[in-house]
Amino acid sequence: MAAEKDIDELPRGAANYTALTPLWFLERAALAHPARASVVHGPVRYTWADTYRRCRRLASALARRSVGHGSTVAVIAPNIPAIYEAHFGVPMAGAVVNCVNIRLNAPTVAFLLEHSSAEVVMVDQEFFSLAEDSLRIIAEQKKGAFKQPLLIVIGDQTCDPTSLQNALRKGAIDYEKFLETGDPEFAWKPPQDEWKSIALGYTSGTTSNPKGVVLHHRGAYLMSLSGALVWGMNEGAVYLWTLPMFHCNGWCYTWTLAALCGTSICLRQVTAKAVYLAIANQGVTHFCGAPVVLNTIVNAPPADAILPLPRVVNVMTAGAAPPPSVLASMSKLGFRITHTYGLSETYGPSTVCAWKPEWDALPDDERARLHARQGIRYVGLEGLDVVDPKTMAPVPADGSTLGEIVMRGNGVMKGYLKNPKANAEAFENGWFHSGDLGVKHPDGYIEVKDRAKDIIISGGENISSLEVEKAVYLHPAVLEASVVARADEQWGESPCAFVMTKDGVDHSNDSALAGDIMRFCRERLPGYWVPKSVVFGPLPKTATGKIKKHELRAKAKELGSIRKSRM
Repeated sequence: MAAEKDIDELPRGAANYTALTPLWFLERAALAHPARASVVHGPVRYTWADTYRRCRRLASALARRSVGHGSTVAVIAPNIPAIYEAHFGVPMAGAVVNCVNIRLNAPTVAFLLEHSSAEVVMVDQEFFSLAEDSLRIIAEQKKGAFKQPLLIVIGDQTCDPTSLQNALRKGAIDYEKFLETGDPEFAWKPPQDEWKSIALGYTSGTTSNPKGVVLHHRGAYLMSLSGALVWGMNEGAVYLWTLPMFHCNGWCYTWTLAALCGTSICLRQVTAKAVYLAIANQGVTHFCGAPVVLNTIVNAPPADAILPLPRVVNVMTAGAAPPPSVLASMSKLGFRITHTYGLSETYGPSTVCAWKPEWDALPDDERARLHARQGIRYVGLEGLDVVDPKTMAPVPADGSTLGEIVMRGNGVMKGYLKNPKANAEAFENGWFHSGDLGVKHPDGYIEVKDRAKDIIISGGENISSLEVEKAVYLHPAVLEASVVARADEQWGESPCAFVMTKDGVDHSNDSALAGDIMRFCRERLPGYWVPKSVVFGPLPKTATGKIKKHELRAKAKELGSIRKSRM
């Protein structure tokens, strides 16, 4: 291609061009609001001046141990100040931050630490044994070739000190002592190239080893600002950390909060009572969460729910598509819901169901149905479409033709670490392939219908497990539901509903309850979409509240085929 012409030949230089990075947000916050609370955790309260100094100390302490460009720093911690500080301090040293899911087992964490070549492991005191066991696994696998990473334990005043003391006895460095070795005036430098990696995160790896998602400074900058824009998030927002910061870097809101000079309220353990208390006592204006978190809030016991809310609280939800009934219930309680969708590979959410004022006049059920769609692309994502995965032709905007959701632009990852085969598949034909199936409506809004692997094929017809779940959720006895395929002698596959009921539901006759749920669905769904089996019990979930469908598929397989009627 010929070079594009411009009206001038003016060069770019240091005065008018610099690499984009969200690290600048922290310096600005410390300048604009040095005395404003930046991070609050129980009795601990830091200002933006404090956080900037602490992050510079962390960067300096790492640099003095030759941890910098080309290095990875793993952080194993819940939502506490140290993991927030790592999002700035680690890349200020030139290194890449890798926040590890605290719900993973030792063999999986061992894989992550080894695969990422982590030179430093920062670990919360309550998860020290997890880090210890993981490093032991690596040492046994590598024999004499193993090099122990720098092990730093993070103390927490809200926890029993026993686990901290145990870690220190075993030679771990105390996080606060480590910071003391760093310079609070450390002259950090932004990356020369905004394509440089800022963060590494791992996919769930439900069917194989997790894949390492590499994100760059440019994408982190743009998506953190996009998150504020699409949410209408204001300067000085008070944000409650119900979403784990280890999940897609807290959907980039770790960096957004610095850009807005807001306040982070850390929540080590998420319960409905803790959420309501934070709203009542700490001025919370915003929080994020998977639909399961919203469901917990909606169904909180009256003693835990502090209502009415003292102010409108903005809630962003993403993950598995939220049932319209849950969205409607949250809205009735006074929460303003913003529905988004995305993946680890797109910096977290990257589409939003942008609300149209004319929807306000619609009936409740219609508003909830429209609200459950995944919508349009974020400001920072340049391409979004639903296409035929074989031809890459866009599907018609008819709300019914199924295709794969694809993305492209600055809000898409660099790629998977050390995995060229997966990268070739993910970026085939110049788009990122989400693996999610959806439709495009006449107004251009997309709607996820299912993961490709979750579609149920019954008698040659496709059934969306998400659509069946929406119907099951409406039953008054149902708290949570997930639908997967179960082998069926007559139809090949049929829907199997796994259900957790609300407190107080009578289980003396589960067969009758299952029959009632099926009858309820039959009134709302095509006959072949109705679950042919219902299984009661708790649903397995990931650390971010997503239901582990692969485990439910395994359980459905153990149940065997639904027999063809001999009548």
